[in-house]
Amino acid sequence: MATVPDHVPAELVKDFSYFTGPGMCPMRGGDPQGALAALHDGPPVFYAPNNTYDGYGTWVFVRAEDQRRVLQDAETFSSHRKIFEKALGYDLPTIPLEVDPPEHGAYRSLLNPLLSPKRVMAMETANRARAVELIEAIKAKGNDCEVMNEFAFPFAVGVFLEFLGLPQSRREEFLGWADKQFHGTPEERGEAIRTVIAFMQELVELRRREPAEDFMTFVVQAKVDGREMTDKEAVGMGALLFVAGLDTVAAAIGFDFRYLAENPKQQEELRAEPKGVVLAVEELLRAFPTVIMTRIASRDTEYDGIKIKKGDRISCPSMVANRDPEEFPDPNTIDLARPNNRHVAFAYGPHRCLGSHLARRELAIAMEEWLKRIPTFRLKDDVAPTTYGGHVFGIEDVRLAWGAAGQ
Repeated sequence: MATVPDHVPAELVKDFSYFTGPGMCPMRGGDPQGALAALHDGPPVFYAPNNTYDGYGTWVFVRAEDQRRVLQDAETFSSHRKIFEKALGYDLPTIPLEVDPPEHGAYRSLLNPLLSPKRVMAMETANRARAVELIEAIKAKGNDCEVMNEFAFPFAVGVFLEFLGLPQSRREEFLGWADKQFHGTPEERGEAIRTVIAFMQELVELRRREPAEDFMTFVVQAKVDGREMTDKEAVGMGALLFVAGLDTVAAAIGFDFRYLAENPKQQEELRAEPKGVVLAVEELLRAFPTVIMTRIASRDTEYDGIKIKKGDRISCPSMVANRDPEEFPDPNTIDLARPNNRHVAFAYGPHRCLGSHLARRELAIAMEEWLKRIPTFRLKDDVAPTTYGGHVFGIEDVRLAWGAAGQ
């Protein structure tokens, strides 16, 4: 076990890790979100000495109410985690995620219109056509597929390219970068991060010289507090889009489709009543969120008598808050028509996910078009997908089958 800081009481130390704890290691047929729900049987706040991929300890806040208090207090619990610093050798804040209030508000106001419900609906036709194209290509090949590589990631990357104003012909290139950054070795991750940042730098320079009707042109022409943004700020915005918009959406599609493959009755109910997809997406976001929110204490503080020192890491796992029995009746039961679903898949507070409207529509479009075009599907040859924990939970090898050979 790693070193425990002197201010952490021994009774609050728990040998736990998002990477190696029960249910967190890669395994066939795993349920990492369900495994974390067991934390509600323990203390509401504890310290895990080795709970990051690079060996840091974190405080873990279990209850939804406690997570709300932490995530809404950006003055005490900073979102500036310097997530790219190790790979780049310098700090490049992803904007607006790693900029705290009050500066955060100016960036957030600037980007809000680009990701508003109205703007997302304007993208609906193109995004739906992209989903249909991918699904029809899968159908044309036969009656089975591996849904992550053949649909989830290509769809998410296609939406990203559309949003950034880049041609779809670059999809394979971006898929390769995303695969290495999110699923590669530490060396591959560092290389992919540097590649993405270099690409964003080139794109910023290009759009300053040659404006177009796209996201980066908007960014480099926009003003924050009456001034133009620097190249570093523009690159930080582009980098956040890449980090936040690809792996999380693709993983959510994988978990959703795995659930439906294992629950044909719910499949058929959604086929019979497609309007139910919107509520179903919300419940599956509650049951299978993918993101661990992490904050850094910006000053010494106390939380209900617990001493937290400046620099301590604080972890708010959305999947645990979403299984809080104080928030959700029968939290471990998946009810695709669950009412009043105030889940925390997109976080709380000032850093609540700016792209939540777009993510929701991506998930709904994916499910609607898949159910419309693919008959009753199941896991191929009963091979369970591989799941894993981490800072972003994931699922791989989601093999689906349908039709005569699949039933």
